Amino acid sequence: MSEVMTGQSFADLGLPAVVLKQLEKMNFTQPTPIQLQAIPALMEGKNVLGEAQTGTGKTAAFGLPGLSMLDANERSTQLLVVAPTRELAMQVAEAINEFANQIRGLEVTTVYGGAAFGPQIKALRGGAQVVVGTPGRLLDLLKKGVLNLSALRFAVLDEADEMLNMGFIDDIETIMKAVPKTAQRALFSATMPPVIRKLAKTFLVNEAGEQPLNIQIAAQTKAQATIRQRAWLVRGLSKMQALTRLLETLEYQRVLIFVRTRSDTMDVTEQLQASGFKASPLSGDLNQSQREQTVAQLRSGRIEILVATDVVARGLDVPEITHVVNYDLPGDSESYVHRIGRTGRAGRSGEAILFYRGKEKHLLRTYERLTNGTIENFEVPNAKELSAHRQQKLQQQIVDTVAGGNFTVLSEIIAKMQEETGLNSDQIAAALLAQQNLQRPLIVSEDPPPRKFEERSRDKRDARGDSRDGREKRSPRGRDANIEFDTYRIQVGREHGARPQDIVGAIANEGDIDSRFIGQIQLFDAHSLVELPKGMPVAVVRVLQRARVRQQQMGLELAPTEQITRRPRPPGGERPAFKGAQRRNDRPGRSQGERRSRRPQ
Repeated sequence: MSEVMTGQSFADLGLPAVVLKQLEKMNFTQPTPIQLQAIPALMEGKNVLGEAQTGTGKTAAFGLPGLSMLDANERSTQLLVVAPTRELAMQVAEAINEFANQIRGLEVTTVYGGAAFGPQIKALRGGAQVVVGTPGRLLDLLKKGVLNLSALRFAVLDEADEMLNMGFIDDIETIMKAVPKTAQRALFSATMPPVIRKLAKTFLVNEAGEQPLNIQIAAQTKAQATIRQRAWLVRGLSKMQALTRLLETLEYQRVLIFVRTRSDTMDVTEQLQASGFKASPLSGDLNQSQREQTVAQLRSGRIEILVATDVVARGLDVPEITHVVNYDLPGDSESYVHRIGRTGRAGRSGEAILFYRGKEKHLLRTYERLTNGTIENFEVPNAKELSAHRQQKLQQQIVDTVAGGNFTVLSEIIAKMQEETGLNSDQIAAALLAQQNLQRPLIVSEDPPPRKFEERSRDKRDARGDSRDGREKRSPRGRDANIEFDTYRIQVGREHGARPQDIVGAIANEGDIDSRFIGQIQLFDAHSLVELPKGMPVAVVRVLQRARVRQQQMGLELAPTEQITRRPRPPGGERPAFKGAQRRNDRPGRSQGERRSRRPQ
C-alpha cells in the first residue's frame, strides 16, 4: 500500500466495523488518495473509473468496499475481480483474503489458466463469494456454465491497460456482457488508451444512464535511493539456477529473497537448503512467536537467507541485510520500494537484485522513477566463471588450512599410502579433489546457448507475446523462427481432457519458460508431442517431468524419432500461429477432412 497518506482514517469512509477491525490489526489507519476517493463513491453505489499508477493502493480501493457489499451467508459469487496475469490474480486474492479475515464464512478463490480445472470448479460450486481470475480461465468457466454471475453484486477490471496489451480485450467484453446490469462496476488502469475509454463508456454507465466517477491520481516520486540496483533478464538458466550461482559468488552478510506466495517461500527455501545454503522461509503460516524466533536466528547468523512474501516482511528491520533479491517482481511498484528498503539500513551499503522477463522490462523504468535511481543490467556468472570461482575458493581454503595446521600425522598417512599403493602425492591429491568434485563440481557443465531462451523484444507485440493465463495471444511472428527445437513426448492427451493452452500454461509456469519458446503441440488420445528449445537445463526437464496437466503427470521425455511428424509450414519458415490453428480444430460443424484441407494461417 502506498505511503502517501491523506490525514483521514478508514473509519471516516463508512466501512463496516468488521472490516475496520481487520485494518486496525494490519496497522492500516490512513487511506491513500485513490482509496480516499474511490471507497466512499463505491460505498454510495456509484461506478468508478480509476486512473492511477500501479502501487497507489488500488486493491484496497475496490477490495474494502467490495467486501462491505457481500453477504457471507449467501453461497454464490458476489464479487468478481478480473486481473491480467496469474501472479496478479493471486496477489489480489491474497490481499482480499487478508482484508476479510474477520468475516466469518467468506471464501475467496482464484482461477487461472495452466492449472487443473477440478479444484477451481469445486471452489465455485462450493459457493465462494469472491472470485479473482484471469480473462481466459474466467471465459472458459463461463462457457462451461460453472461460473454463475446471476447473484453478482460488484465486478472489477484491474490493470485494464495491461489486459489490453496482452490481447484480452475481446475476452473482457464477453465477460462483462455476462455481468448483471444491476451489479456495480469499477475499472482501474494506469493509462487510458482509447480502447479502454470505449470499454469504460460501454460497461460503466449504470442503468439510469449515469456516467462513472472518474478518479485520476498522479504518480508519487520517492526520494533518491542510495541502494545499488541491478537486474538480470531471465534467459538460458532457470531462476533457481541463477539464484544459487549468485548466492555462491556474492559477498553477503544476510539476504532477503522476495517471492509471491506462501508456497513459493517453502519451495525456494527447500531448494536452497538442498544446495547447502542456510535458508529459512518467513511466511504467514508462522505465528508471531515463530516469526520472532526466525528473525532472531537471522540476526545471530544461524540463518543467512530469508525467503519471504511482501506481507510478512512488512516492517522487517535487520541492519545486517546486505542484499535484497526480487526473485519474483512485486505486483505493484510501491511494494518494490518497500522491498529494497529492507537493505542499506543504519548507514550501511545495500544492493537490490531483480529477476525480470522481457515483457516486464517496462517496470524497470517505473522503479527507476520511483527511486530516482539507476538499475544496471548484469549477467549471472556463466559456467566458466563459476568453475573458476569454485577452484579459487578451494585453493584459498587449502592455503589457509596449510598455514594454520599441524600435518605431521596426516603426512605419515600419506607416506604410508604411497608405500602401500605405489601412488605418488600428485595422484593422491587428484583423487581427493575428485571426491570434492563429486560433492560440488569444480568444472561446471557448459550453459545452453542464451539464444535458445533469449527474450526478444524487437517490437511491442513481441515483448507482450506471452500470456501467463495459458492462452496464446500472439501473431505468427511472436516466435523467433531461428530457435532450434527438440520434440518431447508427454503422457497427457485428449482422453485426459487436455488442451494445448493447458500444456502451454503448465510448461510456462512450472518450467519458467516464456510461452514464445514453446513450439508446435500435437494432441493424440493418450499422449501429446510438444516442441521445446534445444539444450534445456536438466533441472528444468526434471521439473517438467513432475508437472501436471489436468491432474495427470506430464512425464516429459524426448520423443522417439519415428513418432515425430511435422506440420506444413508457410513460406519463409515461420511457424503457424498456435492459437489460430487450434481454434479452427475446435470449431463445430466442420468435418475432419475440411479441417485438414485448410492451411495454418
